[in-house]
Amino acid sequence: MNTGEINKTAVGSDIFAEFLETSIHLILYNRLLYPPGVFERRKKYNVPVQMCLHPDVNGYISKVIGGVKDMVARGDVSMVTMVVLDQAQNPLERFVFELGKPTENERDDQYMFRLEDALRAFLLKLSVADSLLKPLPEDCSWAVHVHTRESTADKFIQTQSVQDFTWVPADEKQTTLRNASLLPLKTADTALLKMQMFVEESSLKDQT
Repeated sequence: MNTGEINKTAVGSDIFAEFLETSIHLILYNRLLYPPGVFERRKKYNVPVQMCLHPDVNGYISKVIGGVKDMVARGDVSMVTMVVLDQAQNPLERFVFELGKPTENERDDQYMFRLEDALRAFLLKLSVADSLLKPLPEDCSWAVHVHTRESTADKFIQTQSVQDFTWVPADEKQTTLRNASLLPLKTADTALLKMQMFVEESSLKDQT
């Protein structure tokens, strides 16, 4: 990998990390995982979003994002998912951010206008997704899963580049959605970021 490719990957990882952080806050608000009163309305990519103000939640999200950014910068991540779990830790919803290798020439989007348009569209689609999903039961929790090569996961767990934060292999129970339906949201391929976003919804939700 030459210097230009390294810089491109680093910038792409920063952009993805910032977008993922905003998306997590938006999902927490839209899916009522925390009371609306702990959120503040802001704008990102010229789209109104809600950001959580609770220090413990923010601290956790920041550590998650720091770890994800490190792994994405190394090209080790194929997918990041945010999973909503019921009280028995069964997954009810899974918001999927699938990454690929950008194929567009960055000279075609020198000022990143196309990238910003894509990120804006992703957030708008994510907001709309809430109206297409069934309500969640009370007292749900959530987790972020990072899908990597097995060797990468083992190495990262051993070295733990994020201070005071430990990544562990996901519980298999949390990774399997029963008879899931799929809701495609948005796909984009820009010079710095190639991503597909969709939501999976478990049939188990019908029984809650």
